[in-house]
Amino acid sequence: MTGFGKAICELPNKKILVEIKTLNSKQMEINAKLPVYYREKETEIRSFVTAKLERGKADVYINVENNGGYAEASINKDVLKAHYNELRQIASELGENPVDYMNLLMNMPDIFNTNTTEINDAEWTALMETIHQAILNVDEFRINEGNILCEDVMKRIAMIEGLLNGIEPYEANRIRAIKDKLWKNLNDMLEASKIDNNRFEQEIIYYLEKIDITEEKTRLKKHLDYFTDTISSAVSQGKKLSFVCQEIGREINTIGSKANDVNIQQIVVQMKDELEKIKEQLMNIL
Repeated sequence: MTGFGKAICELPNKKILVEIKTLNSKQMEINAKLPVYYREKETEIRSFVTAKLERGKADVYINVENNGGYAEASINKDVLKAHYNELRQIASELGENPVDYMNLLMNMPDIFNTNTTEINDAEWTALMETIHQAILNVDEFRINEGNILCEDVMKRIAMIEGLLNGIEPYEANRIRAIKDKLWKNLNDMLEASKIDNNRFEQEIIYYLEKIDITEEKTRLKKHLDYFTDTISSAVSQGKKLSFVCQEIGREINTIGSKANDVNIQQIVVQMKDELEKIKEQLMNIL
């Protein structure tokens, strides 16, 4: 689920900024961008974020602004000279004109030596509290978005249930129309005196049992109720909701295949349309 959280911590000699952006994903995936002197703690930071966010793709950005000269930087002269000599040699071999080597050298890795001190307990505690606050802000963002999604999804579930109830008026006419059609076709093929009415009624009953949609309607109603109960749960239920949607789709498809009535099939098309919109929204739910 989409989310964004930001938190700032002010220390005596520095300011720590933490930003976390999230997207929905089947697995937990973290992309962390940390200052070099926090790298030794990266595993702990990843574990903490994973435990709190549960699932999704998260970009974790931590920046530190030093106010008291926390790090001293110096140029690694040996590395700079080695790169310089290599560049000059390559340019000479290629017959290139002299270029501004210094601009190139300043962008090369390992040019600068950074002397840093290890992170102390107080800073580590402050950092983790800041990360936690950023995660709480992400959760708040997710909750607000989730409420909007939930409202939209439940509106569509109610529409499917309303469409399901709209099938009933057509069922009695459907059975009568099927019976009349079969009787007419039989009369066209055989003389009326040769038709066994009892046998005809038995075959009609057998056929109507094959196309009866009562069970499918009952199961569909139960799935809709279960979906409503599941989405109201306090814990993450995104995957379960997707499974319930599959069952809802299965019952709708079966009703459509058995319908043998243009009005019911039109209702089935509308139910499928609403279900597809629900599935799209579920891709943004944890």
